Amino acid sequence: MSSHGFRFTIVARDGRARAGFLDTPHGRIPTPCFAPVGTQGAVKTVPPWDLKALGATLVLANTYHLYLRPGDERIARLGGLHRFMGWDGPILTDSGGFQIFSLQGLREVDDDGVTFRSHLDGSLHRFTPEKAIRVQENLGADLIMCLDECPPPLDYAYNVKALERTHRWAERCRAAHRRTDQALFGIVQGGVFEDLRTRSARFLVALDFPGYAIGGLSVGEPKADTYRILSLMDALLPEEKPRYLMGVGTLQDFVEAVARGVDLFDCVMPTRVARHGTALIWGGRLNLRNAAYAEDPRPIDETCECPTCRRFSRAYLRHLFNVGEPMAMYLTTLHNLHTMFRFMERLRQAILEGRFEAFRTAVAEALPAVSEPEPSDG
Repeated sequence: MSSHGFRFTIVARDGRARAGFLDTPHGRIPTPCFAPVGTQGAVKTVPPWDLKALGATLVLANTYHLYLRPGDERIARLGGLHRFMGWDGPILTDSGGFQIFSLQGLREVDDDGVTFRSHLDGSLHRFTPEKAIRVQENLGADLIMCLDECPPPLDYAYNVKALERTHRWAERCRAAHRRTDQALFGIVQGGVFEDLRTRSARFLVALDFPGYAIGGLSVGEPKADTYRILSLMDALLPEEKPRYLMGVGTLQDFVEAVARGVDLFDCVMPTRVARHGTALIWGGRLNLRNAAYAEDPRPIDETCECPTCRRFSRAYLRHLFNVGEPMAMYLTTLHNLHTMFRFMERLRQAILEGRFEAFRTAVAEALPAVSEPEPSDG
Protein backbone atom coordinates (compact mmCIF):
# COMPACT_ATOMS: atom_id res chain seq x y z
CA MET A 1 0.00 0.00 0.00
CA SER A 2 1.74 3.16 -1.19
CA SER A 3 0.02 6.16 -2.76
CA HIS A 4 -1.07 9.75 -2.05
CA GLY A 5 0.48 9.98 1.41
CA PHE A 6 -0.24 6.37 2.37
CA ARG A 7 2.38 3.70 2.79
CA PHE A 8 2.30 0.43 4.70
CA THR A 9 5.68 -1.02 5.60
CA ILE A 10 6.33 -4.25 7.49
CA VAL A 11 9.58 -3.94 9.45
CA ALA A 12 9.59 -7.22 11.40
CA ARG A 13 7.90 -10.61 11.40
CA ASP A 14 7.78 -13.28 14.07
CA GLY A 15 5.79 -16.24 12.84
CA ARG A 16 2.63 -14.76 11.35
CA ALA A 17 2.76 -11.72 13.64
CA ARG A 18 4.10 -8.58 12.02
CA ALA A 19 5.15 -5.10 13.14
CA GLY A 20 5.15 -2.16 10.80
CA PHE A 21 4.20 1.41 10.04
CA LEU A 22 1.13 2.76 8.31
CA ASP A 23 1.90 6.26 7.06
CA THR A 24 -1.07 8.55 6.41
CA PRO A 25 -1.49 12.23 5.47
CA HIS A 26 -1.99 12.99 9.18
CA GLY A 27 0.89 10.99 10.59
CA ARG A 28 2.45 7.59 11.15
CA ILE A 29 0.67 4.68 12.86
CA PRO A 30 2.99 2.03 14.36
CA THR A 31 1.37 -1.37 13.98
CA PRO A 32 -0.07 -3.40 15.62
CA CYS A 33 -2.25 -0.50 16.76
CA PHE A 34 -5.26 -0.06 19.03
CA ALA A 35 -7.60 2.84 18.18
CA PRO A 36 -9.89 4.24 20.90
CA VAL A 37 -13.45 4.93 19.77
CA GLY A 38 -14.64 8.51 19.48
CA THR A 39 -18.20 7.77 18.39
CA GLN A 40 -19.47 11.35 18.34
CA GLY A 41 -16.16 12.95 17.33
CA ALA A 42 -14.73 12.65 20.85
CA VAL A 43 -13.29 9.82 22.93
CA LYS A 44 -15.64 10.09 25.89
CA THR A 45 -14.25 12.28 28.71
CA VAL A 46 -10.74 12.53 27.16
CA PRO A 47 -9.56 15.63 25.24
CA PRO A 48 -7.24 15.17 22.25
CA TRP A 49 -4.14 16.48 24.02
CA ASP A 50 -4.49 13.75 26.62
CA LEU A 51 -4.92 11.15 23.89
CA LYS A 52 -1.70 12.36 22.31
CA ALA A 53 0.16 12.30 25.63
CA LEU A 54 -1.07 8.77 26.34
CA GLY A 55 0.29 7.58 23.00
CA ALA A 56 -2.79 7.32 20.77
CA THR A 57 -1.85 7.24 17.09
CA LEU A 58 -5.29 6.56 15.57
CA VAL A 59 -8.85 7.46 16.63
CA LEU A 60 -12.09 6.00 15.29
CA ALA A 61 -15.20 8.10 14.68
CA ASN A 62 -18.67 6.90 13.73
CA THR A 63 -20.17 7.85 10.39
CA TYR A 64 -23.77 7.08 11.33
CA HIS A 65 -23.77 9.22 14.47
CA LEU A 66 -21.90 12.16 12.91
CA TYR A 67 -24.16 12.07 9.85
CA LEU A 68 -27.18 12.49 12.15
CA ARG A 69 -25.53 15.05 14.46
CA PRO A 70 -24.15 17.59 13.65
CA GLY A 71 -24.22 16.47 9.99
CA ASP A 72 -21.36 15.61 7.66
CA GLU A 73 -21.93 18.67 5.46
CA ARG A 74 -21.68 20.96 8.48
CA ILE A 75 -18.43 19.27 9.53
CA ALA A 76 -17.09 19.75 5.99
CA ARG A 77 -17.97 23.45 6.07
CA LEU A 78 -16.11 23.74 9.38
CA GLY A 79 -12.93 22.31 7.88
CA GLY A 80 -13.39 18.57 8.25
CA LEU A 81 -13.34 16.19 11.17
CA HIS A 82 -9.69 16.70 12.15
CA ARG A 83 -10.20 20.43 12.67
CA PHE A 84 -13.70 19.97 14.12
CA MET A 85 -12.58 17.61 16.90
CA GLY A 86 -9.14 19.18 17.43
CA TRP A 87 -7.23 15.98 16.63
CA ASP A 88 -4.39 16.31 14.13
CA GLY A 89 -3.49 12.62 13.99
CA PRO A 90 -4.95 9.88 11.78
CA ILE A 91 -8.69 9.17 11.95
CA LEU A 92 -10.62 6.09 10.84
CA THR A 93 -14.35 6.19 10.13
CA ASP A 94 -16.58 3.17 9.73
CA SER A 95 -19.29 3.31 7.06
CA GLY A 96 -22.15 3.42 9.53
CA GLY A 97 -23.28 -0.01 8.40
CA PHE A 98 -22.89 -1.75 11.76
CA GLN A 99 -24.97 0.86 13.58
CA ILE A 100 -27.65 0.87 10.89
CA PHE A 101 -27.94 -2.91 10.90
CA SER A 102 -28.20 -2.82 14.69
CA LEU A 103 -31.42 -0.80 14.39
CA GLN A 104 -33.77 -3.77 14.64
CA GLY A 105 -37.21 -2.74 13.45
CA LEU A 106 -35.96 0.67 12.32
CA ARG A 107 -34.35 -0.23 9.00
CA GLU A 108 -35.10 -1.97 5.73
CA VAL A 109 -32.37 -3.37 3.49
CA ASP A 110 -32.63 -3.78 -0.27
CA ASP A 111 -30.08 -4.44 -2.97
CA ASP A 112 -29.55 -0.73 -3.60
CA GLY A 113 -28.97 0.34 0.01
CA VAL A 114 -30.63 0.65 3.40
CA THR A 115 -33.49 2.86 4.59
CA PHE A 116 -33.53 3.57 8.31
CA ARG A 117 -35.13 5.70 10.95
CA SER A 118 -32.97 7.79 13.26
CA HIS A 119 -32.74 6.43 16.78
CA LEU A 120 -32.93 10.08 17.90
CA ASP A 121 -36.19 11.34 16.43
CA GLY A 122 -37.53 8.66 14.09
CA SER A 123 -36.76 10.70 10.96
CA LEU A 124 -36.31 8.69 7.76
CA HIS A 125 -32.90 8.40 6.07
CA ARG A 126 -31.28 6.33 3.35
CA PHE A 127 -27.71 5.16 2.85
CA THR A 128 -26.53 3.82 -0.48
CA PRO A 129 -22.88 2.92 -1.10
CA GLU A 130 -22.47 6.26 -2.86
CA LYS A 131 -24.02 8.12 0.07
CA ALA A 132 -21.79 6.34 2.59
CA ILE A 133 -18.73 7.39 0.61
CA ARG A 134 -19.94 10.98 0.22
CA VAL A 135 -20.54 11.29 3.96
CA GLN A 136 -17.07 9.92 4.75
CA GLU A 137 -15.47 12.21 2.18
CA ASN A 138 -17.18 15.15 3.88
CA LEU A 139 -15.86 13.98 7.26
CA GLY A 140 -12.35 13.70 5.80
CA ALA A 141 -10.96 10.75 7.77
CA ASP A 142 -7.71 9.14 6.62
CA LEU A 143 -9.02 5.56 6.61
CA ILE A 144 -12.61 4.99 5.47
CA MET A 145 -14.77 1.90 4.99
CA CYS A 146 -17.05 0.51 2.31
CA LEU A 147 -20.72 0.16 3.18
CA ASP A 148 -21.34 -3.47 4.05
CA GLU A 149 -24.07 -5.61 5.56
CA CYS A 150 -23.16 -7.20 8.89
CA PRO A 151 -25.41 -10.29 9.18
CA PRO A 152 -25.94 -12.69 12.08
CA PRO A 153 -22.74 -14.77 12.06
CA LEU A 154 -24.39 -18.21 12.33
CA ASP A 155 -27.16 -17.87 9.70
CA TYR A 156 -25.75 -19.36 6.50
CA ALA A 157 -28.67 -18.55 4.20
CA TYR A 158 -28.77 -14.91 5.28
CA ASN A 159 -24.98 -14.62 5.00
CA VAL A 160 -25.15 -15.74 1.37
CA LYS A 161 -27.60 -12.94 0.54
CA ALA A 162 -25.74 -10.35 2.60
CA LEU A 163 -22.43 -11.25 0.99
CA GLU A 164 -23.78 -10.59 -2.49
CA ARG A 165 -24.94 -7.17 -1.36
CA THR A 166 -21.66 -6.42 0.40
CA HIS A 167 -19.71 -7.27 -2.77
CA ARG A 168 -21.90 -5.19 -5.07
CA TRP A 169 -21.76 -2.33 -2.61
CA ALA A 170 -17.95 -2.60 -2.45
CA GLU A 171 -17.74 -2.18 -6.22
CA ARG A 172 -20.00 0.85 -6.05
CA CYS A 173 -18.07 2.37 -3.13
CA ARG A 174 -14.83 1.99 -5.00
CA ALA A 175 -16.29 3.64 -8.10
CA ALA A 176 -17.77 6.50 -6.06
CA HIS A 177 -14.64 7.30 -4.05
CA ARG A 178 -12.82 10.39 -5.33
CA ARG A 179 -10.58 11.78 -2.58
CA THR A 180 -6.98 10.65 -2.99
CA ASP A 181 -6.07 11.68 0.57
CA GLN A 182 -8.22 8.86 1.97
CA ALA A 183 -7.61 5.11 1.88
CA LEU A 184 -10.78 3.09 1.29
CA PHE A 185 -10.86 -0.38 2.89
CA GLY A 186 -12.98 -3.27 1.67
CA ILE A 187 -14.74 -5.28 4.41
CA VAL A 188 -14.65 -9.07 4.34
CA GLN A 189 -17.88 -10.69 5.55
CA GLY A 190 -19.29 -14.22 5.55
CA GLY A 191 -20.04 -15.07 9.17
CA VAL A 192 -18.32 -18.18 10.54
CA PHE A 193 -18.49 -19.97 7.19
CA GLU A 194 -15.14 -20.67 5.52
CA ASP A 195 -16.55 -20.99 2.00
CA LEU A 196 -18.24 -17.59 2.24
CA ARG A 197 -15.24 -15.91 3.87
CA THR A 198 -13.00 -17.34 1.15
CA ARG A 199 -15.33 -16.07 -1.57
CA SER A 200 -15.47 -12.64 0.07
CA ALA A 201 -11.72 -12.30 0.52
CA ARG A 202 -11.00 -13.32 -3.07
CA PHE A 203 -13.65 -10.99 -4.49
CA LEU A 204 -12.40 -7.98 -2.53
CA VAL A 205 -8.72 -8.71 -3.14
CA ALA A 206 -9.48 -8.67 -6.87
CA LEU A 207 -10.82 -5.11 -6.44
CA ASP A 208 -7.38 -4.12 -5.10
CA PHE A 209 -8.34 -1.98 -2.12
CA PRO A 210 -5.44 -0.30 -0.24
CA GLY A 211 -6.46 -2.14 2.95
CA TYR A 212 -8.88 -4.75 4.21
CA ALA A 213 -11.19 -4.82 7.22
CA ILE A 214 -12.46 -8.05 8.73
CA GLY A 215 -16.04 -7.48 9.80
CA GLY A 216 -18.72 -9.59 11.41
CA LEU A 217 -16.55 -11.16 14.11
CA SER A 218 -16.85 -10.86 17.90
CA VAL A 219 -20.57 -10.31 17.41
CA GLY A 220 -21.67 -13.36 19.37
CA GLU A 221 -19.93 -16.31 17.74
CA PRO A 222 -17.72 -18.68 19.80
CA LYS A 223 -14.10 -17.56 20.18
CA ALA A 224 -12.87 -20.71 18.45
CA ASP A 225 -14.79 -19.63 15.34
CA THR A 226 -13.35 -16.12 15.55
CA TYR A 227 -9.80 -17.45 15.58
CA ARG A 228 -10.51 -20.04 12.89
CA ILE A 229 -11.80 -17.36 10.52
CA LEU A 230 -8.86 -15.07 11.32
CA SER A 231 -6.44 -17.85 10.41
CA LEU A 232 -8.26 -18.25 7.11
CA MET A 233 -8.08 -14.50 6.45
CA ASP A 234 -4.37 -14.55 7.15
CA ALA A 235 -3.93 -17.05 4.33
CA LEU A 236 -6.09 -15.12 1.85
CA LEU A 237 -5.51 -11.39 2.35
CA PRO A 238 -2.52 -9.67 0.70
CA GLU A 239 0.63 -9.66 2.83
CA GLU A 240 1.59 -6.15 1.77
CA LYS A 241 -1.63 -4.42 2.84
CA PRO A 242 -2.92 -3.50 6.31
CA ARG A 243 -5.59 -5.64 7.98
CA TYR A 244 -8.13 -4.19 10.38
CA LEU A 245 -10.18 -6.35 12.77
CA MET A 246 -13.30 -4.35 13.56
CA GLY A 247 -14.67 -3.94 17.09
CA VAL A 248 -12.26 -6.20 18.99
CA GLY A 249 -10.56 -4.98 22.15
CA THR A 250 -9.61 -7.55 24.79
CA LEU A 251 -5.92 -8.09 25.46
CA GLN A 252 -6.21 -11.79 24.70
CA ASP A 253 -7.91 -11.07 21.39
CA PHE A 254 -5.16 -8.62 20.44
CA VAL A 255 -2.51 -11.29 20.88
CA GLU A 256 -4.43 -14.05 19.12
CA ALA A 257 -5.38 -11.81 16.20
CA VAL A 258 -1.83 -10.47 15.82
CA ALA A 259 -0.65 -14.08 15.78
CA ARG A 260 -2.87 -14.39 12.69
CA GLY A 261 -1.54 -11.34 10.86
CA VAL A 262 -3.88 -8.53 12.02
CA ASP A 263 -2.54 -4.96 12.24
CA LEU A 264 -5.33 -2.61 13.45
CA PHE A 265 -7.99 -2.82 16.17
CA ASP A 266 -10.70 -0.68 17.74
CA CYS A 267 -13.09 -1.21 20.63
CA VAL A 268 -15.21 0.79 23.06
CA MET A 269 -14.46 -1.59 25.94
CA PRO A 270 -11.71 0.32 27.83
CA THR A 271 -13.59 3.63 27.76
CA ARG A 272 -17.03 2.15 28.40
CA VAL A 273 -16.09 0.06 31.43
CA ALA A 274 -14.15 3.02 32.87
CA ARG A 275 -17.32 5.09 32.98
CA HIS A 276 -18.93 2.37 35.07
CA GLY A 277 -16.09 2.20 37.58
CA THR A 278 -14.04 -0.66 36.15
CA ALA A 279 -10.27 -0.33 35.82
CA LEU A 280 -8.17 -2.64 33.67
CA ILE A 281 -5.11 -4.21 35.26
CA TRP A 282 -2.67 -6.87 34.18
CA GLY A 283 -4.51 -10.10 34.95
CA GLY A 284 -8.06 -8.77 35.14
CA ARG A 285 -10.24 -5.86 36.26
CA LEU A 286 -10.97 -3.88 39.41
CA ASN A 287 -14.43 -2.62 40.33
CA LEU A 288 -13.47 0.68 41.92
CA ARG A 289 -16.91 1.03 43.52
CA ASN A 290 -16.16 -1.96 45.72
CA ALA A 291 -16.22 -1.25 49.47
CA ALA A 292 -12.92 -3.13 49.80
CA TYR A 293 -11.16 -0.07 48.36
CA ALA A 294 -12.68 2.49 50.73
CA GLU A 295 -9.37 2.89 52.60
CA ASP A 296 -6.98 1.43 50.02
CA PRO A 297 -4.06 3.86 49.59
CA ARG A 298 -2.61 2.06 46.57
CA PRO A 299 -3.01 3.27 42.98
CA ILE A 300 -5.09 1.19 40.58
CA ASP A 301 -1.91 -0.56 39.44
CA GLU A 302 1.37 -0.12 41.30
CA THR A 303 3.35 -0.85 38.12
CA CYS A 304 1.44 1.73 36.05
CA GLU A 305 2.88 5.16 35.21
CA CYS A 306 -0.30 6.78 33.90
CA PRO A 307 -1.29 10.21 35.30
CA THR A 308 -4.03 8.64 37.42
CA CYS A 309 -1.82 6.02 39.05
CA ARG A 310 0.94 8.54 39.70
CA ARG A 311 -1.38 10.78 41.73
CA PHE A 312 -4.45 9.06 43.08
CA SER A 313 -5.44 6.13 45.28
CA ARG A 314 -8.12 3.51 44.84
CA ALA A 315 -9.83 5.02 47.88
CA TYR A 316 -10.01 8.44 46.23
CA LEU A 317 -11.35 7.05 42.95
CA ARG A 318 -13.97 5.02 44.81
CA HIS A 319 -15.01 8.18 46.62
CA LEU A 320 -15.37 10.08 43.32
CA PHE A 321 -17.55 7.35 41.81
CA ASN A 322 -19.69 7.11 44.92
CA VAL A 323 -20.43 10.84 45.00
CA GLY A 324 -21.04 11.00 41.24
CA GLU A 325 -18.04 13.20 40.49
CA PRO A 326 -17.46 13.20 36.68
CA MET A 327 -13.70 13.32 37.17
CA ALA A 328 -13.90 9.68 38.27
CA MET A 329 -14.79 8.65 34.73
CA TYR A 330 -12.05 10.81 33.24
CA LEU A 331 -9.31 9.50 35.54
CA THR A 332 -10.30 5.87 35.08
CA THR A 333 -10.54 6.27 31.31
CA LEU A 334 -7.03 7.73 31.27
CA HIS A 335 -5.76 4.68 33.12
CA ASN A 336 -7.59 2.18 30.91
CA LEU A 337 -6.39 3.76 27.68
CA HIS A 338 -2.83 3.94 29.00
CA THR A 339 -3.07 0.24 29.83
CA MET A 340 -4.23 -0.61 26.30
CA PHE A 341 -1.57 1.49 24.60
CA ARG A 342 1.25 0.13 26.78
CA PHE A 343 0.09 -3.42 26.15
CA MET A 344 0.15 -2.84 22.40
CA GLU A 345 3.62 -1.31 22.65
CA ARG A 346 4.85 -4.38 24.55
CA LEU A 347 3.25 -6.66 21.99
CA ARG A 348 4.90 -4.75 19.14
CA GLN A 349 8.27 -4.80 20.88
CA ALA A 350 8.00 -8.56 21.33
CA ILE A 351 7.59 -8.94 17.57
CA LEU A 352 10.53 -6.62 16.87
CA GLU A 353 12.73 -8.62 19.24
CA GLY A 354 11.63 -12.03 17.96
CA ARG A 355 9.97 -13.18 21.20
CA PHE A 356 6.31 -12.97 20.27
CA GLU A 357 5.52 -16.59 21.18
CA ALA A 358 6.99 -16.12 24.65
CA PHE A 359 4.87 -12.98 25.08
CA ARG A 360 1.80 -14.85 23.83
CA THR A 361 2.38 -17.62 26.37
CA ALA A 362 2.86 -15.12 29.20
CA VAL A 363 -0.41 -13.39 28.31
CA ALA A 364 -2.30 -16.68 28.21
CA GLU A 365 -0.96 -17.62 31.65
CA ALA A 366 -1.51 -14.21 33.26
CA LEU A 367 -4.94 -13.24 31.99
CA PRO A 368 -8.27 -14.87 32.84
CA ALA A 369 -10.35 -16.75 30.30
CA VAL A 370 -11.37 -14.66 27.33
CA SER A 371 -14.53 -12.71 28.05
CA GLU A 372 -17.32 -12.19 25.57
CA PRO A 373 -16.97 -9.11 23.33
CA GLU A 374 -18.33 -5.75 24.37
CA PRO A 375 -21.06 -4.21 22.19
CA SER A 376 -19.44 -1.61 19.93
CA ASP A 377 -21.67 1.44 20.10
CA GLY A 378 -19.18 3.86 21.66
